[in-house]
Amino acid sequence: MFDIIAIIKTAGYFGITAIIFAESGLLVGFFFPGDSLLFTAGVLAGAGFLNIWILIPLVFLAAVVGDNVGYYIGKKAGEKLFQKEESLFFKRSNVERAKAFFEKHGQRSIVLARFVPVVRTFVPTVAGVGQMHYGQFFRANLLGGALWACGLPILGYWLGEVIPDIDRYLLPIIALIVILSVLPVVKMWFSKKIIENGK
Repeated sequence: MFDIIAIIKTAGYFGITAIIFAESGLLVGFFFPGDSLLFTAGVLAGAGFLNIWILIPLVFLAAVVGDNVGYYIGKKAGEKLFQKEESLFFKRSNVERAKAFFEKHGQRSIVLARFVPVVRTFVPTVAGVGQMHYGQFFRANLLGGALWACGLPILGYWLGEVIPDIDRYLLPIIALIVILSVLPVVKMWFSKKIIENGK
């Protein structure tokens, strides 16, 4: 769906930062490929196309500020989110999935959700709806943002430096990241179906 390399090379730092912010804080950003985008940006930084010392602070801030926006939306909009009509950009099932994830993992969900597509977009909002203490949320948000928004580019940067001509293997690596990212969502879906069928 996305030509990630083309997006990075065309939009640069601004485009990467905007996508990470939208995926983290705006409910319509759930379909953005954050994991593969961050990793690929790191690889391109290792190849000299981007500066890793500019990239990391930008994406870290975008992730943390984005989650704060999501929390604020949840705190202000409250239960209206769960009553909102289904639409192209709003899926009630995504909110319910994030709610179940939040209830299962508690405060840890803010950190863990960073590595689960779709869920990472909605968990901060659900935390706001649930009136999670802001201090707890903010600390977990910082940790999750550091592990995700800094860790993936650094991993890509390191591989870009140690593997010669890594761009030849970039597409298979991105495909693997996408598959690994989707696995938790698939597992949650099957678990839900098993529970529903068992009732």
